[in-house]
Amino acid sequence: MTGFGRDLPDRSEGDDGDPMGELFKAMFGPGGQLPPELANMPGLPQDPAALQAMFLQVQQMLAGGSDGPVNWDLAENIARQAAAEGGDPSVGDAQQRAVTEALRTADLWLDRATDLPAAAGRTHAWSRSEWVAQTLPVWKGVVEPVAERVGQAMGEAMSSQAPPEIAPMLGAALPMMRRMGGAFFGAQVGQAVGALSREVVSGGDVGLPLLPAGAAALVPANIAAFGEGLGLPEDEVRLYLALREAAHARLFAGVPWLRAHILGAVDEYARGIAIDTDMIEQAVRQIDPGDPQALQEALSSGIFEPERTPAQQAALDRLEIALALVEGWVDEVVDAAARTSLPHAVQLRETVRRRRAAGGPAEHTFASLVGLELRPRRLREAAAVWAALTAARGVGGRDALWEHPDLVPGAESFGDPEGFARGSGSDAGGQDLDAALAAILDEADRDEAGRDEAGPDEAGPDEAGPDEAGPDGERPGGEAR
Repeated sequence: MTGFGRDLPDRSEGDDGDPMGELFKAMFGPGGQLPPELANMPGLPQDPAALQAMFLQVQQMLAGGSDGPVNWDLAENIARQAAAEGGDPSVGDAQQRAVTEALRTADLWLDRATDLPAAAGRTHAWSRSEWVAQTLPVWKGVVEPVAERVGQAMGEAMSSQAPPEIAPMLGAALPMMRRMGGAFFGAQVGQAVGALSREVVSGGDVGLPLLPAGAAALVPANIAAFGEGLGLPEDEVRLYLALREAAHARLFAGVPWLRAHILGAVDEYARGIAIDTDMIEQAVRQIDPGDPQALQEALSSGIFEPERTPAQQAALDRLEIALALVEGWVDEVVDAAARTSLPHAVQLRETVRRRRAAGGPAEHTFASLVGLELRPRRLREAAAVWAALTAARGVGGRDALWEHPDLVPGAESFGDPEGFARGSGSDAGGQDLDAALAAILDEADRDEAGRDEAGPDEAGPDEAGPDEAGPDGERPGGEAR
C-alpha cells in the first residue's frame, strides 16, 4: 500500500473552519496526496470514491448530533424502531384492567409474605415502545458514566498515538470525534434497549430500578409471549409476574438506600474504566471503512469493552451481590405468597429462574457494549439465604436486614445460609440484629451531637453537607454512593 495517491473531495470556501476538514487536509496534504508516513496505514480504502463515501457517511452521522457522550435522540429513535420490530400492539382497555387487577391482587397476597408495606406508586400496562420511553431516563444514568469514561480514554489514547504531523489539528477535531462516538454509542444503546423491550415482562424485570419509587408496570404483549408453550392459564401467568413486579416495587420503595447503592456501583465501575488501545488498533485493521456497518459491528462485538481493573471488579462484585440479593428476596417472598394460592407456582418459579439465569440476546448485547451484566448469576444462592433467614428469624427479622446496607447478607453468606441465619452459631440472631441496629443508631446520634456542638459556623471543611457523600461513601438516610 505504498506510493499511491488519493484525491480528496472538493472543498468549498465555506468549509475552511471545519476542524475535521482541517485534520483531513493535514493528513492528506494540500495536493490531496497521502504523506508517506500515512500511506501505509492499514484499512483506508485506495479508491477515491470509497474514501469520499466514508467521509460522507461520517458527516451524515454527525449531522444534528449532540455533544454528550451518548446521542440520546438517536438512541430513543432506534430503540422505538427496535421495539416495534415485528409489531408493538397498543394496550387496550381490557388489558389495562387485567393488569391493574393483577397488581392489586398481588399486593394483597404480598401482605402476608413480607413486612415491607405496599408501594404507593401508580400501576401501568405498557406497550414495548412505552416501556422504552418510560425507562430511558434511568438508562441514561447507567450508560452515560461508562460512555463518558470510554470517550475520555479513547481521546487520550488517540492524542498519545497521533503522528506529529497531525497532532496540532487533533485537538480541534476532538469535539467532532466525541460527537461521532456519541452517535455510535447512541445507536448501540438504542438497539440494546429496544431489544430488551421485546423481552421484558415488567418494569423490574432486568433487576435495575428503572421506574420511579413505588411504581409498577407490566408489558402485556411480552407476558403473552412468556406464557407461550407453558400450557398454563393466561391469568395465572399474569398474576405470578404481577407478584414479582409488586415485590420489586415494595423493596425499592421501602428501602431508600437500595437504589443509590445499585446505581452507585455502576458509577464506581465507570470511574475506573481503562481502554486496551492495542486491541482496538488490531480490530481497526480488520474493519473495511467502505462497509457502512463495519464500525457498528465493531462496537457490538465488544472491541471497546473496557479492561477489567481490580477496582472495577470490586464494583462489579458489589453490583452482582446486590442484584442477586434483590432477585433472591423477590423469589422467596413471591414463592411464599403464591405457593398456596396458584396451582402452578412451583413451575412458574422454575421457569423464571431459568430465564433469569440464561439471559437473553439483549442482555448479552448490553454486556458487550457497556461491560455490565444485568442478570444475577447467584439467584438461587441468594434465595436460599433469604429462605434460611425466614426460617430462623421469621418474616420480620428477615426484612429488618434491609434497614441498613451493613446488615444485608454478603457474599460469604451464600456458602452457608443456615450458619448466617443463626448468626454466631446460637439462637440469638434476633438479639444480634438488635445490637447491630442499636450500634448504628448510637453512632448516628453521636455524629449529630458532634455537629450540634460544633455549630453551623464551626463545621470542618471536610464535613459532608446534606447533599454530599460522607467519608464512608454514604449519604444521609443510609444511601450508598
